[in-house]
Amino acid sequence: MPETPLPFVTRIWFAWLCYFRVLFDGAFAARAFAARLPSPSPAPSPALSPSPALSPALSPSTSSALQLLSLLQREGRLVDFLEQDVAAFPDADIGAAARVVHDGCRKALRAHATIVPIRAEDEEAKLTLEAGFSAAEVKLTGNVGGSPPYKGTLKHRGWRAKELRLPTAVEGHDATILAPAEVEI
Repeated sequence: MPETPLPFVTRIWFAWLCYFRVLFDGAFAARAFAARLPSPSPAPSPALSPSPALSPALSPSTSSALQLLSLLQREGRLVDFLEQDVAAFPDADIGAAARVVHDGCRKALRAHATIVPIRAEDEEAKLTLEAGFSAAEVKLTGNVGGSPPYKGTLKHRGWRAKELRLPTAVEGHDATILAPAEVEI
C-alpha cells in the first residue's frame, strides 16, 4: 500500500524537529541515518510485534530539544516567526523580521551551545575522502559511484555540537510549554 505524502507545512515542522533530535540525540541520529537506506524485505512472521526502536519505553526524552526550542523562542521569537503565515507580507517586511529572528536565535544558540564545523577546509575546496571516512560526518552528493577514495568539492562544512549548556529545569517544569500565553491587564 503506497504511503500518503505529508503536507508541506507538516514536513517543515517535522524537518525542524528532526534537525534538533539528530543534532542532540545520537541514538535517534543513528536510526534516522539507517532509515535513509532501503530496508530489506521482511521475512514472513507468524505474529506481528512492534519494533523495539519504535517502542515508547525506548524513545529518548525530548525535553532538551524542547528546552532549546523554548530558548530560541524567547530570544528570537522563532516559533512565532515559523507559525506566522508570511505569504501576504511584502518581501521587505519578511526580510526585516528574519533579521530580528536570526539575531535573537543566533544569540541564544551561541549562549547555550558550542557548534563547530565538521570539516576544516573552506567551502569549494577540492578534497579526497579515503576509505573509512565517516558517513555520519560526510554526505556524498552528485554522481556517486564506485568505492573510495572519492575526489570532490566541499559544498558545506557541516556542523557538530561540541557542547550544549541548557539551564537546569526546576521541579514541575513543563518542557512542552515553549512560551506562555501573554495576557495584558
